[in-house]
Amino acid sequence: MNDKIILNGIKVSGRHGCTEYERQHEQIFIVDAELYLDLSQAGKSDDLGDTIDYVQVLTDIKKIVGGTPRNLIETVAQDICDILLKKYFLLDALKITIHKPAPPVKEKFGGAAVEILRKRSDR
Repeated sequence: MNDKIILNGIKVSGRHGCTEYERQHEQIFIVDAELYLDLSQAGKSDDLGDTIDYVQVLTDIKKIVGGTPRNLIETVAQDICDILLKKYFLLDALKITIHKPAPPVKEKFGGAAVEILRKRSDR
């Protein structure tokens, strides 16, 4: 499947991390999402019903990242995949990248990120 909807730079405040500090202080997470699905019918019909409404996907991602705190951003990424694959039947696969641009550590670096790819057939 080569067709995809790409959502980049979704900024959400959350409280994910393994330390008490991270659970008490919100930090910014940035999510990139690639949604793999057949877009040929939508391209022909010009009908939102033949694709996935990315505004709704943005809302879903923000709700998950801004919701229940998790120790690991790997878990947050998996939660996003599980919910989106369950909710959007047109979705064949998705790739989620979660960036943690300013983890509260002494070392200075450009941040941490995880990227996972999940397919409907994996479920």
